[in-house]
Amino acid sequence: MALGTATAPYELRFDAGRICLDLLSTTHPEERLDSVAVLRAWITGSGLVPADTVLAHADAAWLAAFRELRDQVGRLVRGWSAPRARAYDFALARVNDLATPAPPTPRAVRDERGELIRRLDGPPDCAALLAAVARDAVDLLTDPVARAALRQCEGDNCRIVYLDTSRGRRRRWCSSEVCGNRERVARHRRRAALARA
Repeated sequence: MALGTATAPYELRFDAGRICLDLLSTTHPEERLDSVAVLRAWITGSGLVPADTVLAHADAAWLAAFRELRDQVGRLVRGWSAPRARAYDFALARVNDLATPAPPTPRAVRDERGELIRRLDGPPDCAALLAAVARDAVDLLTDPVARAALRQCEGDNCRIVYLDTSRGRRRRWCSSEVCGNRERVARHRRRAALARA
């Protein structure tokens, strides 16, 4: 099923350990944020807004803004060990600017059954949602412990960067079910080919 025609939960990944890294993952294996509908699904799936938040006012400008933030976060995350380049400084300034507005204001309200649920104070605007992701990037980049846990997936052709919170910090793949499974299958095939030879 092609992205943009219908959005299924398996098409978007939320396993990188931070919302800014989940946004960065939307470029793998190809462009995932290819329509406003997919962006709306990503915003909801990421937990930026409660699941039933209406995002009908999101438009192509939102899509461009989220892609631009993603590009800047990518420059910072992939270049934090050598932050001397002009592109790094520009990305840092841009993420700091995008982090300035207040993120959406959550409220605890009762639903029809009397249970407390999370709602937003009003319809979220693009700047507020971008600020929430940009602030997450600022938190990540300024936390030496979290920064030290950043890893690039070892899977073939996988560029996903994730936060390794595993015991012993020995996680090798962005996802054991995706890249880890591919590696195990490839290893099995290599052994089987050697056994036949």
